[in-house]
This record gives sequence, structure tokens and C-alpha cells, in this order.
Amino acid sequence: MSQRIIDLSLLIEDNMPAHKLFQRPVLTTHLSHESSKALGLGVPGDAMTFQTNFIAMLDHVGTHVDAFRHVKPDGAPIDEMPLEMFIGKAVCLDLRHIPDLGEIGVEDLEAAQAEAGVVIDGHIVLLCTGFHQRNYPRLDSVWKNPLLTVEATRWLYERGSMMQGVEGPSTDKPTDDDFAQHRLCRELGMSHWEWLVNLESLIGQGEFQFFGAPLKFKGGSGSPVRAFAIIEQ
Repeated sequence: MSQRIIDLSLLIEDNMPAHKLFQRPVLTTHLSHESSKALGLGVPGDAMTFQTNFIAMLDHVGTHVDAFRHVKPDGAPIDEMPLEMFIGKAVCLDLRHIPDLGEIGVEDLEAAQAEAGVVIDGHIVLLCTGFHQRNYPRLDSVWKNPLLTVEATRWLYERGSMMQGVEGPSTDKPTDDDFAQHRLCRELGMSHWEWLVNLESLIGQGEFQFFGAPLKFKGGSGSPVRAFAIIEQ
């Protein structure tokens, strides 16, 4: 049986859109092949040149995962969360009928689960609303993502799904300031990936393996990830 890898990660770029409360990242060349010639490395006729880049960004920019510390003062930082949380069996639900600033409710999840043909039982659940394709890279995309309701979050929790993944910068609507979904995740010990992309490629694939492991930042409130799925063919 062959495997296909689907990249679910947003390209990290200088000054890319970020959540409405967060600074956008800075990426620039630190040393270029041209400027590093001045270091005189290598041998005559075969200079050793190189490039390094400077990166300054928050740990919640681009495709990233939230640590428990992000919303809970005494919650585990990203370097203390078990790697097992960030990999595992997964399913992608087709929710493309949900509009920008819409709400994903229990009825939507139930219908999408039936359509996917996978009974959620401890799965990582990815929610495809088509948001990314509709909006990115326009800057106003940070003001349009849908909400995963608290009722829908509890529905997932009751089925053993402790980690979910969404398109866009948040699981809460940017027009709301109560952050109900994040507060419920804080209560239940759940977390999620934000700003996944290419989820359309996973619709109809049934169960697959998902990988979204963080960098090991000491005390990190979250981390960028290189998220991908492995589909058995």
C-alpha cells in the first residue's frame, strides 16, 4: 500500500497576516552568500559562502498549536506537553457550508461525521470550512473566521477528541471578545491547531494520520508547526 503526504501548513512570510491581537512576523536576510564572502572562509578559488535568515515572530503566527499555558496561567507550556498529543488518527469534516463569521454547531458536526463515514472516537478532528481558500492572503482574513461553538466543543470532548484543527487564526470569532471556545478548552484540557491549510484535500479520505508537532520552546505558550497528513492509498 502506498502513502501520500498532504502538507497542511501555511507558508511563513515576512509581514504575513496574524491574529487581530498579534504582531505580524519579521523575516529578513541576516547574512547572504554575497555578504559572507567578506568572512574569507573556504580556500582560494573555492570560497565557502552561506545564507542565514533573521526571524522574529510570536509563537502563535501561521500554522501553530496552542499550549495549555496560552489560556491558563498554570497550564503546561509547550515543552512540557506530551508529543503524543500532536500526532494520531484523524478525520477531516466537510463544513464548507459554514460562512465567514458563521458558527459550527453540533448539528453541523453530526451531519459531517455521517458524511465522512468515520465515527469520532478519540480522533484529532480537522474542520474544513473553505475559509482559507476564500480569504487568504487578504489582511481582512483575520476578521472573518467562523466560531466553533461551546456546544460543539463539548460534543467533540464527549467523543474523546481532545485536539482539533481549524483554518484561520482562531476557533473563536474575531468579532467576539468573550473567547468562549478558548475558555471551555481551558476548562476541559483541550487544545487546537490554528491556520491549517489545504484541508479540502482531506475531505472524503476517511481516517488518516495527522502530524502537527511543535518546536520545543522553553515555557512556550504555543508553537509554529509543520502540519501534514499521511493518506493510505
